[in-house]
Amino acid sequence: MNPYLNDFPVLGEKRDGKRLVYLDNAATTQKPLSVIQAVDEYYRRSNANPHRGLYELSIRATKMYEDARESVRAFINAGKACEVLFTRNASESLNLVAYSYGMNFIHEGDEIALPVSEHHSNLLPWQMVAKAKGAKLVYLYPDSCGRLPERELNKIGPKTALVAVAHVSNVLGTVYPVQEIVRRAHAVGAVVVLDCAQSIPHYPVDVKKLDVDFAAFSGHKMLAPMGIGVLYGKEELLNQMPPFLTGGEMIEYVSEQNATFAPLPQKFEAGTQNVGGAVGLSAAIDYMKKVGYDTIIKTEEDLLAYALDGMAKIPHVTVYGDTKAGEQRCGVISFNVDGVHPHDVSSILDSDGVAIRAGHHCAQPLMKYLGVNATCRASLYFYNTREDIDVFLASLKKVRGWLGLGT
Repeated sequence: MNPYLNDFPVLGEKRDGKRLVYLDNAATTQKPLSVIQAVDEYYRRSNANPHRGLYELSIRATKMYEDARESVRAFINAGKACEVLFTRNASESLNLVAYSYGMNFIHEGDEIALPVSEHHSNLLPWQMVAKAKGAKLVYLYPDSCGRLPERELNKIGPKTALVAVAHVSNVLGTVYPVQEIVRRAHAVGAVVVLDCAQSIPHYPVDVKKLDVDFAAFSGHKMLAPMGIGVLYGKEELLNQMPPFLTGGEMIEYVSEQNATFAPLPQKFEAGTQNVGGAVGLSAAIDYMKKVGYDTIIKTEEDLLAYALDGMAKIPHVTVYGDTKAGEQRCGVISFNVDGVHPHDVSSILDSDGVAIRAGHHCAQPLMKYLGVNATCRASLYFYNTREDIDVFLASLKKVRGWLGLGT
């Protein structure tokens, strides 16, 4: 019995006598009671605009908001709290970097390097920057196991001004060699933008050790509420960048014709912020620390190996990326069933209470590279169990039979 199951109310629900087997964790994770209660408590007893009131309730909300920032800073080992910016999600964080850094520091003739497996959130902003500035996108292509070979890493060269890379592919589950990518990028004077949305729920992210220039992630993929995200940026770079959004809270002084902006981090946090989301994110971090990354990693490695071994025994199932568990492989499994559209696979599994994702996973260039239009995706987290995998495998075995295709 998984000791954490009782902390997640939705995981105990049943439909038509079948319990929920939730395997869509790469899209969003479920929320533990401690996170739900922290958000509820904030709105019940401490709701007020932060930074704007001199009354006790506003002061309390401000402290909770800034305490959450400090919690994130310590969690990712950033040097200063002012390097931690709150956003709505990883997508907004990446767009902030693209517009505030990319539009001002990328020039005609520069190259922007990125794996073809990038989520659209870490691809479309760079397409827009490249078109606007006359820069060139240079894609790095993974091998059959989903890894980036040496010849692809060698594309990071003298013309590279920026490298955008996901720590973990949301389709292939590959853990990319971030430290080597950073070493190569910095050697030619390029900055590195790291999408941690798929890594930080599963592995520790130490921004000092990785030496990345920017890092983005979403709270909802790591047990926190939706609508709260984080951008880490090195202080010297953030100070050089103009604001992404303008309005209330992010100014120092405004005249009729001009304005000066507040120091970090307020310069990038215009308007009323999602204090409840930040409080929830801090509670999620506390919960993850209680569970511990060692437990998370060990549990997911066991589940991944168990699932991949079981899927290998089912005819007509193709797994994309590395088909073996290992240090360079996270618990994201993209697959297809011969002759069955991924949407049909998802619907059939849902009839057995199994929730997986089906589609292009916001990675259409990768789908084209793989020669498919869509895949199914099962993604694991530490609250999943071998029993969950057994239900998933049993349902997967029946898919072709449902459609009269034989087993």
